[in-house]
Order: sequence, then structure tokens, then C-alpha cells
Amino acid sequence: MKSIISKNTQIIKNIATEIGFSYCGVSKAEQLSQEAFHLEKWLNKKMHGKMYWMENHFEKRIDPTKLVPDSKSVISLLFNYYPEENFDISAYKISKYAYGKDYHFVLKEKLKYFMQCIGEQIGEVSGRVFVDSAPVLDRAWAAKSGLGWIGKNSMLITKQHGSFYFIAEIIIDLELEYDAVATDHCGTCTACIDACPTDAIIADKVIDSNKCISYLTIELKDQIPNSFKQKMDGWVFGCDICQDVCPWNRFSTHTNEKQFDKHPQLDVLHQSEWKELTEEIFKSVFKKSAIKRAGYMKLKENIAFSKE
Repeated sequence: MKSIISKNTQIIKNIATEIGFSYCGVSKAEQLSQEAFHLEKWLNKKMHGKMYWMENHFEKRIDPTKLVPDSKSVISLLFNYYPEENFDISAYKISKYAYGKDYHFVLKEKLKYFMQCIGEQIGEVSGRVFVDSAPVLDRAWAAKSGLGWIGKNSMLITKQHGSFYFIAEIIIDLELEYDAVATDHCGTCTACIDACPTDAIIADKVIDSNKCISYLTIELKDQIPNSFKQKMDGWVFGCDICQDVCPWNRFSTHTNEKQFDKHPQLDVLHQSEWKELTEEIFKSVFKKSAIKRAGYMKLKENIAFSKE
């Protein structure tokens, strides 16, 4: 029995490598008790802002067996998105993960193929794939699966190549070998806390979304509060500051996934005035981008606000 479990685990990790995932780790599908305590405390303090959907499906969020019946294993996967060229020095900034095609579409296709490969090489299994699409604590599972640790900025950090990764999961009814939890290597470093212009990192691994630039420029549908004027640092969609200053990200390497390459027209936008962005240009440049999620009017408001 042990040899079959080991063999299946290795098959799955080999598939992950072949498809292009940077890391693959496995953990037992069970309730995340410690994370449940911290999540409940965070929600009770309203640090999730107006992301009311985070209050829903609490039990499913902390227990994969409630989300996927009969599940036995959580397969956590990391996919590198670090770009070859950064636009962080431009007047208006967008998060690196949004330079190219929307990762939801790209990774969902890879995960569907992953499940197909599992069926062909191991046999019929039952499970679901997830890419930011359901109540799954992806960073917690990645850390539990030994892929890295959750840093002070709440991002998952790998010792080898930093934190510029998309996280995905496959939760299945197949028993596998489980990896050991990774150790924390942030030490006494407070670079992310010190660099945040809005003081959103209020404690180790605790983010107040109400102050986070990513939340303000993407999730918040209302007007950004005036108290954040002169603090946005030019960010109009997301923010990478707490990752850019992280010492572990000096080891970041460029992604090999061409679909995450920057859209050609981004060069035009960065060389001209973003304030001249029209809805027609928005639809052309961002129709397959994660930026489409914010919408044209929200992006225009962010552009205007970031330089007020």
C-alpha cells in the first residue's frame, strides 16, 4: 500500500513539472484549526473591508472535506509570473501579475489538463481544481504543503525564488504522501512593513484590507477615501511594494509562460498619458487581462486619484 501511495505522489509531482508548475506540494485534507481561529478574528475586526463574500462559507473555507466530499489530499501548486520587464518606474503602475493574460484562464486550462493526466496515469479520481475561484485558503495550504512560509506581508515566500507566484490547488479523493510544513525565514526583517505607504501591514502576517492599495484599487467599489491621497505612489491596479522590497525576491527569475508576457500595447500606455485612456483602448488592451475585473470606470478613477 505504501509503495502505491509513494508512486502516485511521484506521478503527480512529475505531471506538475511537465505542465510547467514551479513547485508542487501535498498535504492531508483536514480542518485548518489554527487558521480558522485567525480568520475568524480577522473577520470580526472587519479587516476584510467590503469584501463581504469572505464572510460566507466559513466551514468550507477552513475544511476541504466540506468543500470536496471524500477528499483525502490537497495538492498545492505554484506558477511563476515574474516578468522580464517591470513597469514599476512608470508614472502609473499596475501589479506584475496583470501584465499579461488573466491567470484564472491560463491556470484553469493547465489544471484541467493536470486532472486528465492523473486519470490517464493513475486512474479515475474524484476532485476539483481551484484558482482563486472558491473559498480555499490557498496560502495556508501551500505553506502546509511545504512550498514556503507566509511572510509578514501575508504572501507565501519560497526560499529559492521569492513570492511572485500564482497559487492553485487540486483537492482529490486520493491518498498521497504528505510534505512537511516549511519553516519561517523572515527573521527580524521588517522591510515590507516599513515600505508600505498606507501602513496596511499592522502586525506580522496581519493585513488591514481597508488600508491596502491592492484592495483600494481593485476590490473597493466605492471612491477611495481622501485620507489616502499622496499615499498611492502611482498604483492604479494592485500594488507590489511589499513584495518588491522583500529580500527573498532578489532570487526571482523570469517566467517561461508566454501568456503572462506584457500586452504589447502596455508600452504605448506607459509612454503616454494614462489619463487619456479611452474605453475603446481599455477594452482592446485589457479584454483578456485581470485588469478587466476592476472595470473601465474604476481604473479611470484610480488613475485620477493616484496623482491628486
